[in-house]
Amino acid sequence: MKIKNATIKDFDTAYEYIKKLWDYNTYDYETTKEVYEKVLQDENSFAFFSIEDDGTFHGFCHGDYFQTFWMSGLTCYVSSLITNEDRGKGYGVNLLDHAKKLAKERGCKAITLDSGLPRVQAHGFYEHYGFEKSCYGFELAL
Repeated sequence: MKIKNATIKDFDTAYEYIKKLWDYNTYDYETTKEVYEKVLQDENSFAFFSIEDDGTFHGFCHGDYFQTFWMSGLTCYVSSLITNEDRGKGYGVNLLDHAKKLAKERGCKAITLDSGLPRVQAHGFYEHYGFEKSCYGFELAL
């Protein structure tokens, strides 16, 4: 299993993962592609895939680096982490390990993420990986 940095050529694959992660949302292909392109161009963002040597994709991860008063420094926020349905094969660990490596290289003090309330299986995975519940997440659509 290896990591492949996301490229514009991978957008259709990333788009399928994005739609699976937030299946209660609707996405416009072109608008999502514009966001994807901006992520790829942003030095404070990352996007990559977990793949096999034969080129088979198994997961997608995206996140950002930002300064916080809460951590008194640079923090890595993993905003998207999704694997194929064949759970338990190490794809999520592979993705998080790479995100952690990138965060350490950047000098981040922590990795944060949030997970939708219905994603109970994912919550167990994050806790097993070592994450601790730290807050409730809220959003306000504009």
